[in-house]
Amino acid sequence: MYERLIDIFRAVGAPKVLVVGDFMLDNYLYGNTDRISPEAPVLVMNVTEREARPGGAGSVVVDLAALEAETACLGIIGDDENGRRIQQMLRQTGRVNVDGLVVTSDRPTTSKQRVVGLAQHRHRQQLLRIDEENNGEITEQVQKQLQTRLGELIKWCDVVCLADYNKGVLGGDFCRQVISQAKQQNKKVIVDPARTNDYSRYKGAWIVKPNRSELALASGRVVDGPQSWQAAAETISKKYDIENVVVTLDKQGAYVYQGKDGKDELVPTRPRSVYDVTGAGDMVLAMLGLLAGGRYNKVVEPTISEIVWLANVAGGLEVERFGCVGISREEILMELARQHGVKTSKLRSRDGLLKELQWHRRQKLKIVFTNGCFDILHPGHINLLSFAKEQGDVLVVAINSDRSVRQLKGPGRPILSEQERAVLLSALEAVDYVVIFDEPDPLPLIELIGPDVLVKGSDWQGKVVGQESVEARGGQVVLMPLVKGFSTTNIIEQVLKQYGNQPANG
Repeated sequence: MYERLIDIFRAVGAPKVLVVGDFMLDNYLYGNTDRISPEAPVLVMNVTEREARPGGAGSVVVDLAALEAETACLGIIGDDENGRRIQQMLRQTGRVNVDGLVVTSDRPTTSKQRVVGLAQHRHRQQLLRIDEENNGEITEQVQKQLQTRLGELIKWCDVVCLADYNKGVLGGDFCRQVISQAKQQNKKVIVDPARTNDYSRYKGAWIVKPNRSELALASGRVVDGPQSWQAAAETISKKYDIENVVVTLDKQGAYVYQGKDGKDELVPTRPRSVYDVTGAGDMVLAMLGLLAGGRYNKVVEPTISEIVWLANVAGGLEVERFGCVGISREEILMELARQHGVKTSKLRSRDGLLKELQWHRRQKLKIVFTNGCFDILHPGHINLLSFAKEQGDVLVVAINSDRSVRQLKGPGRPILSEQERAVLLSALEAVDYVVIFDEPDPLPLIELIGPDVLVKGSDWQGKVVGQESVEARGGQVVLMPLVKGFSTTNIIEQVLKQYGNQPANG
């Protein structure tokens, strides 16, 4: 199955996606929270960082840009600094047309400011959110401006995504017009619905994607298990002429109901460390739009189930990050490969490793690096790797390629190939990533990664490769006390001495 999903994702091309909905600005205020105020029983936060990102429908657009889709926006922003910042940030992606953002003078740009404390200077915890918005219906004049831009954009796009946060843009007539015009042009419409008990505005959509509680509200049914999912999804599918209902179910995955033939399926997800659920729904909508708009040949054209499988993978990656952060195609392909046949492999390419480490650094995690041939694992290796892991949060183990080992150890080595050594190291709990280097020493790789801690055995005292580079960046070198009596060379010599040329017995 995963081979086919990889084929589908590689064949998707660069579809043109129109995103219609509520565009917002997400502001983040980060700081250390070390004490309680003497003035009142509240936390005191010392601000260390500020950040702004497009939110709402803007978050979907950013996700689509990261996925290499061509995207156009249709919505409203205020005649204010926040609106101008949204336009600027979306333009900077290089793949987004913002001409469909209508500037209004009668309401502010919807904005959310999140105050985020850094517990013990590492783990981020949202403390407070401050919203600025006007969620009333848009004026007739603004609706006419949106309608004027809609016709041209519908002709341009391959698929339409509606991101409805109940802030006024998709509050009824205009939403129905978008779906109607899209259907006239044979364009699929995918809806991330508002929290409402009336889906009449979404009538005729190809997919509506509620979560569990939204499904319960829209259908008027209790949603507490597989049978109830089917009954609730069937209710809104038939009542509102919605072709497919995709229900996101957090750690249970996603439930797919196909209204045409009544087929249904639970698409599972693999267990993950949930760092922040913010933006997961936007990522799923972006992937559904990307895949629905792809121009495939008949061999790889995906089913609705396969589209949801892939969207589920992208949403799963998003929850492992803080805030709304775009997921690249390469990251999704790596995740698919990881889930297909190489689930225990921690081996990464250099580029793939750098991207994942960048993510860990955004979480303020300490990167530890060690290296070696690791040819025939023995207790000395295990002790080194366990010691290295204790020095930080993420352990990267670099191993010499087969060619590099031969240069260092002679033509009879390595005993195990680089791929076999990578598999063994991947099985160790202490190891987070394995990367192979072909150079005589790891200095170029160390300079590329820039670890916080470099670990070697104490026998390397005074000759640690990369020490100067690491310390110049503010990192440190830590030497592990040597455990005597263990070495691959000694093990090989003992085997030859004991067994010589005797035939192997299995």
